[in-house]
Amino acid sequence: MEPRPLRISLHVGPLIGMAFAVAFAMPLVSVLWLKDRVGLADADLPQLQHSTLVVDRDGRLLRPFPVADGRWRLETGMDDVDSDYIAMLLTYEDRRFADHRGVDVTALIRSAVMSVWHRRTVSGGSTLTMQVARLIEGGSTRSVTAKAGQIVHALALEKRHGKDAILTHYLNRAPFGGNLEGVRTASLAYFGKEPLRLSAAEAALLVALPQSPEARRPDKGTGQRAAVLAARNRVLRRALETELIDRRQYDRALAEPVPAVRRPMPVHAAHLADRLIAEKPEKSLHTLTLDAGLQAKLARLANARAKRLGGAVSVAILVADHRSGAIRASVGSADYFDRNRLGFVDMTLAVRSPGSTLKPLIYALAFQDGRAHPESLIEDRPMAFNGYQPANFDRAYLGTVTVRKALQLSLNVPAVQMLEDVGPARLLAAMRRAGAAPVLADNASANLAIGLGGIGMRLTDLVALQAMIASSGRAVPLHYDSSEDYTITAKARAQVLDPRAAWQVSSILAGVQDPHGMTPGDVAFKTGTSYGYRDAWAVGFDGRHVVGVWVGRADGKPVSGFVGGLVGIEVAAPILDAVFSRIGERHRLPPAPPGTLIATTASLPPAMRRAGKLAEEAVAQVNGPEITFPPDAARIDYTAGAPVLLEVRSGELPLTVLINGAPVATDPWRRTLDWVPVGAGQVDILVIDAKGAAAKSSVFLR
Repeated sequence: MEPRPLRISLHVGPLIGMAFAVAFAMPLVSVLWLKDRVGLADADLPQLQHSTLVVDRDGRLLRPFPVADGRWRLETGMDDVDSDYIAMLLTYEDRRFADHRGVDVTALIRSAVMSVWHRRTVSGGSTLTMQVARLIEGGSTRSVTAKAGQIVHALALEKRHGKDAILTHYLNRAPFGGNLEGVRTASLAYFGKEPLRLSAAEAALLVALPQSPEARRPDKGTGQRAAVLAARNRVLRRALETELIDRRQYDRALAEPVPAVRRPMPVHAAHLADRLIAEKPEKSLHTLTLDAGLQAKLARLANARAKRLGGAVSVAILVADHRSGAIRASVGSADYFDRNRLGFVDMTLAVRSPGSTLKPLIYALAFQDGRAHPESLIEDRPMAFNGYQPANFDRAYLGTVTVRKALQLSLNVPAVQMLEDVGPARLLAAMRRAGAAPVLADNASANLAIGLGGIGMRLTDLVALQAMIASSGRAVPLHYDSSEDYTITAKARAQVLDPRAAWQVSSILAGVQDPHGMTPGDVAFKTGTSYGYRDAWAVGFDGRHVVGVWVGRADGKPVSGFVGGLVGIEVAAPILDAVFSRIGERHRLPPAPPGTLIATTASLPPAMRRAGKLAEEAVAQVNGPEITFPPDAARIDYTAGAPVLLEVRSGELPLTVLINGAPVATDPWRRTLDWVPVGAGQVDILVIDAKGAAAKSSVFLR
């Protein structure tokens, strides 16, 4: 075959000129180099603004944020990238990168000759250092002047910086189409994973894209995917020829499809990430105590359960290690981007009615005081407490039950009896010592209604309370920011409850029968339902983790479409069980601490066999009735038509009350009543109990 005649046409003239320009420019550049006249002030690698990152406790990415101009540029080190990708990049783009000083003269000459011979640009001849110079300058490579400027810039960069610094800058700055910059960004966008483990096909695609990032974007349609496929395969061919991969890897890589879509950046723990960015905007890296794997699992769980429940129902989940207080997962809503469910609202921080979830703390305080024991008997029947008349959830009453059963069945009347003994103000103080921040309506004082949900609480508050009970009664400061020092020792935490009282409540809650299959004994948990079925709760713990679940509407409206309404045991408890299943191995609850009284009802000390109203009646059987108000010989200011309080302690119910010898119509099962006198003057009060014992009081109304 005769040699192909070289034909010089007008359109290749500039290329020939460029080749000669480079050939004549090189001696001049060498002189400038030797005379140290290359300006080093212009040879700095600019400080890049990287995306702010939120990562988990092991450094796994939870959520990145774009830089100010909207670009995604995730900081990338050489250790963050698959070494096979680095090898493929250098083999294809700059084989003599380790040896040259910024400019590969051989590659430039070869590029010029091949461009003339093929009448088109076949190989650019630019080194990676020259490409970095071009990225810094933001200029074109198509003119002799631009190419010469990049040569000078590349020489200066190599003189001032090491190879690793230049390559690292490329890894962070290389364009990959649209607003994507850097290898890590591209790997997440196109493959949905970090670039530390790449297949041969993935590595080749990341090598090919920066050469022509917009023309080869795989997410821009089948036409462009064909172009990027051809470019990727050329990189693979070079890798095969240089023995970076073998024939089997090559064939498998060729068969691997090019991604057709661009994936969104990870958005795990979105609400928590937003909160951190707002709290500490100056930081570029936020390390959380979360577990990225568990966070992703629970986000999917919340989304699936919310969809199953339907409508605008959302789900929030919080998981913490109660040994340290470190939060392991925080799901603020079923879907951060679901506007119908108001997914942008972080329901772990929303103030809602907690329903019955505070009952364990009420009983624990009573156990601590010696007012009750899990096997004490308590009365479940209609009662009134100074005008407050609580009713059970199902409007049914069981009569005399043990305290254990009263808490396991979440009976309301026994809980209010215990709260009356303990005191609402003391319950409020205990919650605050445990790290909760209860909210009272219009700064009202605490009353008995708070025991059944008449107070505002957050999911974080309820988890903190349960963590305290799980931690033998010591407060557990919940935290999610790993940069803050929470190495507080157990002894330094506030002792909210006696460890024995905390264990007694745990043992009761661990025996709750879950109708959906949670094995009794594995997890101590309590459910709750707010007034109007607006909120369903489940909060529980094993020997290591504490979990809180909220279900409801973010706008606070009642949830329709459920038989009997949205109930904690029906909708929140199954999610709680599913959360513990996803956490993994369940840790055993601890044994009873030394000194814990474990007894049957019959073997309890007589004073502890009854609790609440039954305890009062037991005292009354011994002492008879006593009028505590008004006391005998009292002088009381009287307003016509206004009621006067009568309060009786002790005495066996029912009671009979006579005023000036005439019976007064009242509830015989109550120990307090409001009575309206007929006028001022001397009044004689007589109270007779069921056994005929009596108490008298004579007062003067003025």
